Amino acid sequence: MAEDEVREPARGQEPARQPTQPTAEPTLEPSSQAATEAVPGLPPEPEPATESDRRPVTEFKKPSTVGGVIYLFVLAGAISGVVVAATGPWRTGVSWLAFSLLAAAAARLVLPDADAGMLRVRSKILDAVILVAMGVTILILASTIPDQPV
Repeated sequence: MAEDEVREPARGQEPARQPTQPTAEPTLEPSSQAATEAVPGLPPEPEPATESDRRPVTEFKKPSTVGGVIYLFVLAGAISGVVVAATGPWRTGVSWLAFSLLAAAAARLVLPDADAGMLRVRSKILDAVILVAMGVTILILASTIPDQPV
């Protein structure tokens, strides 16, 4: 059989790999046009951050809206409820969690969108409906689950 003839592999066998010539890796030089062109539809690459762009780690950022402050209180109430439920009377802790969600719903309904801060996720009505539904559901479950014998 001649060297340039290709031989068919037998059934169940993979074709033999042909030796390949080593090729040089393509390199992108900074001066090449491909490296400087922007890809259509994608934002340009951001510049790397410098030391002057970074905030010190010790800097504390305060909430900039009333909703941000209310959100922190709601979060504190929810975390307190979970801790109480895990360490003590679970109905009391779960009720704290539910009332925190209901307080968040009330705040979301009362505050204008510009002041809602982190309470604003979707539209005002949808945010309030979801928070009320979760709060009421948790309250109903906490009040209807029977006590378990110890």
